[in-house]
Amino acid sequence: MPASHATMPDNHAAALAPATRAPRVRALLDGLGREWRRASWVVRLSVSCLLVFYFMAAASPFVAPYDPIRQYRELPDCPPMSLHLAPPAQWAHGFFYAYPMRMSDAAARIFTPDRTRKTYLRFFHHGHLFTTESPGEPYFIMGSDGLGRDLFSRIVYGARVSMCVGLIGVLISFSLGITVGAFSGYVGGLTDNLIMRWSEIEMSLPSFYFLLALAAVIPAGVSPVMTFFVIVAIMSFISWAGFARIIRGMAASVRSRPYVEAARALGASRARVIFLHVIPSVLGYAIVAATLSIPGFILGESALSLLGLGIQEPAASWGNLLAQAQDVQNLARYPWILIPGVFIFLTVMAFNFLGDHLRDRLDPGNLG
Repeated sequence: MPASHATMPDNHAAALAPATRAPRVRALLDGLGREWRRASWVVRLSVSCLLVFYFMAAASPFVAPYDPIRQYRELPDCPPMSLHLAPPAQWAHGFFYAYPMRMSDAAARIFTPDRTRKTYLRFFHHGHLFTTESPGEPYFIMGSDGLGRDLFSRIVYGARVSMCVGLIGVLISFSLGITVGAFSGYVGGLTDNLIMRWSEIEMSLPSFYFLLALAAVIPAGVSPVMTFFVIVAIMSFISWAGFARIIRGMAASVRSRPYVEAARALGASRARVIFLHVIPSVLGYAIVAATLSIPGFILGESALSLLGLGIQEPAASWGNLLAQAQDVQNLARYPWILIPGVFIFLTVMAFNFLGDHLRDRLDPGNLG
């Protein structure tokens, strides 16, 4: 009997756990709803774009209509294909169709639609959001590259690199910057001086040229996954110092506040004070700074890949997809090769607008 009574509190707590979590989830959703209603249409559009791009990155095999490395050798530099609404009698094949393209001038790579045949577009077909009835007859919604690969499929798979490099890079650099900066500002003295002098040395290096030098030593033949993590590590190593210096100043001002002195007086360890009191006090600034720093990582990876020092063919990133656009003649004849740059521009602007909104909302004068 005593043993059964002893287990009752544990069972009762386990039964109450979902009930106590439910109000917290509802409160969180209500708070997000209020923030969404308060946000301007520009911020809402920015968040929507970012959600779409991250969905593309997470569900690339589903969103991309074709294999990103499959080459249609008879369709190099093919322009985007027009889409037509099928008559109701043909809806069994698909609601939309396009005329297949054929090369009318091989030297100039001029294509004309073959109006004697139709390529029907199917939705949720063979595990893809949309694709054609036969993979041998593709539909290029954004055209093809110089090797005849579907540009839209490569953009979708390239989102895995370009959208994730910012998040992972910020996670590494800002975790390091917050920890080192908070420790330096809280401890002070010789340790603080040594850490800050080291961070100043890193900040004095020309970041982009230093990034080029470090990226150039990546061995040839390294897998795209390893190249991705090496690039993220290099960019994180370069960018943490400036953030740590700012956090150090904020932590130095926090250490003399009454609640920090009270924690020390109650016997809290140095690590406990830093992680439970100092770091939470600077998280508001850290969130804003992290959001505004993500575009820098995206642009850095894009620049490296564009210069041939980042993600290498046949793997795709938005940066190396722009390599063909370096030739002015290609750009004049095939303007659709600039479409990956549009995705980079939209992502960078969306993060900037979101960061500005968070900075305004997390300003103590605007809370409430």
